[in-house]
Amino acid sequence: MDRLIQLWPELLKAALETLYMTTFAFVLGGVLGLAIGVILYVTRPGGLLENRTVAFIANLGVNFFRPIPFVLFVAVAQPFARLVVGIGIGTTAGAFIIGIAAAFAIGRIVEQHLVSVPSGVIEAARAMGAGPWRILFTVAIPESLGPLILGYTFIVVALIDMTAMAGLIGGGGLGAFAQVYGFRQFEPVVMWTAIVLIVVFVHFVQMLGTRLARKVMRR
Repeated sequence: MDRLIQLWPELLKAALETLYMTTFAFVLGGVLGLAIGVILYVTRPGGLLENRTVAFIANLGVNFFRPIPFVLFVAVAQPFARLVVGIGIGTTAGAFIIGIAAAFAIGRIVEQHLVSVPSGVIEAARAMGAGPWRILFTVAIPESLGPLILGYTFIVVALIDMTAMAGLIGGGGLGAFAQVYGFRQFEPVVMWTAIVLIVVFVHFVQMLGTRLARKVMRR
């Protein structure tokens, strides 16, 4: 317990780093993933803007990058992170890489939820003279908003888990704190304190996402 008190400033710093990386990665991955998902949805066969070439390229990209284990993706994406954010190690680089990795998974989740919108609803909008983009933004996305919120909630939870891997490139966070000051120094109290904080973060995000999705789906 005395050791935990001594490490309190480091624990607080690690918690803030986890929040920063998760938020950064969620915004970056969420925006890119939404764009990828929309492209996959509208260009698919029978889609609002069917385009087999674009659909093939988009699917190829997602299917290529999504299966790469995150530990390997960190190493592969480091040069790209250095090019974009100016540095290949540290918290910001870690958050950037996590966001890029998450974008492909988010894209597939967005596509799946948009595809689940009943075709009859889409056809009804078409019959009323609505164009492809109007159908997308006023019918497809609103109809799938509740499930999308749950999907994004799942991703945020996954991002919190992924921040633990950011320690491989000096990203910091609670995962790195638990490994460095807890596991490697044989301090179980320190390690479990960090783990409990991670669980609290996950529980809060899950609770918030579930409530928001429930509220949207009741409308």
